[in-house]
Amino acid sequence: MAKKKDKDGKGSSTIALNKRARHEYHIEERFEAGVALQGWEVKSLRAGRINLGDAYAVVRGGELFLFGASIPPLLSASTHVVADERRTRKLLLHRAEIDKLIGAVERKGQTLVPLAMYWKHNRAKIEIGIARGKQAHDKRASEKQREWNIEKQRTLRAHNKAG
Repeated sequence: MAKKKDKDGKGSSTIALNKRARHEYHIEERFEAGVALQGWEVKSLRAGRINLGDAYAVVRGGELFLFGASIPPLLSASTHVVADERRTRKLLLHRAEIDKLIGAVERKGQTLVPLAMYWKHNRAKIEIGIARGKQAHDKRASEKQREWNIEKQRTLRAHNKAG
């Protein structure tokens, strides 16, 4: 009998998150892109082996490419291939989306940052964000806001238990 898919979405299809990007940048808009991968890279992704920490996207010749993403090869999967774990990978988007991203990068001086990688219909997708760098005081303010939200939740929970 075939395996049943999770209807409630509990089975996470997320491969990797770039938490550093949310800390370092203001994310203004998000796009979903496909990634052109080799076979050994897909096997490594299925094993959850990827690092998006130093990755960024660049426009070259009217196309988008992912730089700095590290996908270490599995020893068993890449015996016959010379694997380059930090190779440049092409991102697959519609022309209108690419044009919008080119405009944001070239005219506004913004950055394209990968936010997450996940599986969607058995294809690896990457979420790219148009980002603007945060200043040090912005980082402190967002940290203070996050701590205040946690404290507020604790207070509300304690108040609800007492009442």
